[in-house]
Amino acid sequence: MTRLFSAMRMAGAGAVTVMALSSPVWAAATAAQKATCGHQAEVVAAIQQARLDKVKERDVADHIKPNATWPENFNTAIPLLTPWVYEMKMRDLRNKDLAAAWTEMCLQQ
Repeated sequence: MTRLFSAMRMAGAGAVTVMALSSPVWAAATAAQKATCGHQAEVVAAIQQARLDKVKERDVADHIKPNATWPENFNTAIPLLTPWVYEMKMRDLRNKDLAAAWTEMCLQQ
């Protein structure tokens, strides 16, 4: 996951959107990989929504954990992904689907 996080950080929001448009990756992924990437994408979406709701970065984990729909072991990704989402500009967060972009990047691993 660290390698994926680094790739996402370097790619930036614009490049991630372009990568999200390629869907043949779904066909080659295993069911377990799809499930894992889906849970990771849920975490990213929750962090993105917390940012849009103006939750302070240090409070994100406490804000999203009570309503989490993913398995508990994915909560460890919250402190890793939060800075990535929070460093983006709000206009990018309003207009981009980070969960879809994350899913595509994850499935390419």
